[in-house]
Amino acid sequence: MEFAKEFSAFLYEKKIIRFGDFTLASGKKSPYYIDLRLVPSFPIYYRKMIKGLQNLIAEDIGFENFHSLVSVPTGGLVVAASLATEILKPLIYVRKQAKEHGTGKAVEGVICHDMKLLMIEDVVTSGGSVINAIKSIKEEKMVVTDAYAVVDRMEGATEALQAEGVKLHSLLTIKDIAESLFEQKLISEDVLKQVQDRVN
Repeated sequence: MEFAKEFSAFLYEKKIIRFGDFTLASGKKSPYYIDLRLVPSFPIYYRKMIKGLQNLIAEDIGFENFHSLVSVPTGGLVVAASLATEILKPLIYVRKQAKEHGTGKAVEGVICHDMKLLMIEDVVTSGGSVINAIKSIKEEKMVVTDAYAVVDRMEGATEALQAEGVKLHSLLTIKDIAESLFEQKLISEDVLKQVQDRVN
């Protein structure tokens, strides 16, 4: 897959993915860190990433099977906003906490009961933030059956979302990225093995 090769090399060269010893937001240790919030600083590759996601959704489920995109701030929302303008679909988003002023809403945007949504996220690990958003969506009597991530770290998100009745799709997995970087001689076999040992 040419996109995987080119995009993985870009992530590595721009230090968007870095290998070493990192502590994640969850407190867990990781042999790599990936920060896709840097991608919009490189418009050509940002556009390729959005187009890659667009093509994947078109092939997998088609655009007629959902009414609106939904995401969570901040990383996923940036991706979803660009994707929404490309495919001419409405966009709503779910706050981590409901507003304590104004209308006090958790879900922002034009919504209605039984609306079918497509969840967009930048990176998924265990799927916690996506699941919290899905719970808020269900409370509003809306439906999510599929979620798309740019990168799946393969640490339980697929199974966790499945338990909520949501199928996770990803443009790339961390395994894809590491294998591609190893093939391009950008990382050592030891680093590749460290990544492979972590994934489910």
